[in-house]
Amino acid sequence: MKKILISKNLFVLIMADIVLLALAYFFSYVVRFEAHVGARELLVIKQTIVPVVLCKLVVFYSFNLYRGMWRYTSIVDLINVIRAVAVSSAIIITVILMLSRFQGFSRSVFLVDAVFSLILIAGIRFVIRLLLSINSFSLNKTGINSNEHKKMIIIGAGDAGEKVIREIYDNPKMKYRVVGFVDDDKNKVGKQIHGIKVLGGIEELKEIVKNEDVDEMLIAVPSAVGKEMRRIVEICDLTRIPYKTLPGMGEIIDGKISIKTIRDISYKDLLGRHPVQLENDKISDFLKNKCVLITGAGGSIGSELCRQICKYEPSLVVLFDAGESNLYSIQMELKHVVTYLKYRTVLGRIQDKGLVDEVFRKYKPDVVFHAAAYKHVPLVERNPWEAVYSNIVGTNTLVKAAIAHKVGRFVLVSTDKAVRPTNIMGASKRVTEKIVQFYSSGLTKFMAVRFGNVIGSSGSVIPLYQHQIEKGGPVTVTHPEITRFFMTIEEASQLILQAFTMGEGGEIFVLEMGTPVKIVDMARDMIRLSGKKPDTDIEIKFIGLRPGEKLYEELITEGEGIVKTEHEKILVLKNSVSAQGRTSEEVKFNSLNGLEEKIMELKALADAHNAKGIKKKMKEIVPEYTISDDEAVV
Repeated sequence: MKKILISKNLFVLIMADIVLLALAYFFSYVVRFEAHVGARELLVIKQTIVPVVLCKLVVFYSFNLYRGMWRYTSIVDLINVIRAVAVSSAIIITVILMLSRFQGFSRSVFLVDAVFSLILIAGIRFVIRLLLSINSFSLNKTGINSNEHKKMIIIGAGDAGEKVIREIYDNPKMKYRVVGFVDDDKNKVGKQIHGIKVLGGIEELKEIVKNEDVDEMLIAVPSAVGKEMRRIVEICDLTRIPYKTLPGMGEIIDGKISIKTIRDISYKDLLGRHPVQLENDKISDFLKNKCVLITGAGGSIGSELCRQICKYEPSLVVLFDAGESNLYSIQMELKHVVTYLKYRTVLGRIQDKGLVDEVFRKYKPDVVFHAAAYKHVPLVERNPWEAVYSNIVGTNTLVKAAIAHKVGRFVLVSTDKAVRPTNIMGASKRVTEKIVQFYSSGLTKFMAVRFGNVIGSSGSVIPLYQHQIEKGGPVTVTHPEITRFFMTIEEASQLILQAFTMGEGGEIFVLEMGTPVKIVDMARDMIRLSGKKPDTDIEIKFIGLRPGEKLYEELITEGEGIVKTEHEKILVLKNSVSAQGRTSEEVKFNSLNGLEEKIMELKALADAHNAKGIKKKMKEIVPEYTISDDEAVV
């Protein structure tokens, strides 16, 4: 039925074009001869009108004039009509010139005909859009029962706000009726967008909401971040009316995402800075047609790396993960969503030397991205042997395999918790940084990437707080003064890829992440964004620092040299590495009491589940590590 309807509509449009083109051709003679069209001219019209109209139809079809959805006719479609008319008229004039050198024809007729054709052909398409828009507007304005429609105020009278109005008008089923805009730009106040008035500034929102009896508000300012977004949210909160935010313009790809995708505000909107965009044309040169091994491929960072790397067309992506569910999930995503089939999956643990050697021998990776690690601070603190096995022994095994099999580049994913660590997880990651720096003098280029908390990753505090708010609270914060650096998963993966192209061996790359965020402020913001009042509707409960947790995280250890890179948002630590690629502290490990021996001693303590021994040995390798007094338990 749908196909029949489409065919019918297309037939009607073509027939209308035939009539309009014929009229344009006839009236061009009427205009040229000042309404005195004689028998000779009528004979010429009769002999030429059919080929002229057919020529234009063929050209129109080749310019896809019959494939457009005229409900959405735009300037782009008008330009296409102009091109089609110009080309068809040029063809007709050229043919007549070649056949008769215009003997018996008036040249001006064809110029007038082109103008009439443009006006009529473009006009009918815009009339169609106008009629459909009026119909949609009427249905949405009145509705079956206008009382069912929520009254909405749109915050932001810009491009995003205009898109919202168009979407509402084009979708009569939507249960919204926009009663006005508010905007900080005073020049916009009093003006209208699609008949909707800008009622005032954002500071006047509370009074406007009351006067207009508004049910809901929509923040349509995708560019607002940090302080600007906080200010808007605080003003919205004063109205005690529900509010949401429109996705960023980058998310509204080619208008394909509808207003239905309006989401509740997430803390991504309040990072306090614009997300860092890291771009490097060299990434493709390093990855295209290369075999890439990703450990921890099913984790938050590993899976995003998989998505990003597949864009650069590697010859093969090897997905290595110890978690069956995570590995299956990223495998299915690559197969059915990303539609990249050049991958292999390896289910196993990176400390399994035999398996690792077999993987390197079989697939011969050119690049390794090492994202596999245990990272949850309290769990690892109570089970420190697992940090030794996975984080330290696993990394050491991978590094040796990379050297033995002549891997070109090896990138370690590290953490800000490796800086002056107060927990086993951070200390173990600092050891892994030392491992890659120790071996950085060979053919394989080793580097590490250090960043803070990743929003949206597994174990992130954001999902926990969202769940606690949904349950009515309380929201649990460890300490009123605790702060953390935050970044998005996309930023983390881009930083890793950026470092991958910039590294020369032995560096630790750090992303400039702005000011650390106070966790209690973040909790209060999230409560307010949910339409509740912190400490009134939702309790904030301080539960004390967890085992191994510290108040402030750092990205740089005192004494580490920091150097700017070609990217303004990326710093690099590398002056601690000597010409031989080792730190002064690591040089002393290259003996009977070498780093390798320390790792073996750690493994022996882990085999015995000796938590105190593990912490003591970790202190020998990482002198800046502060041992927690909490006892580990089996």
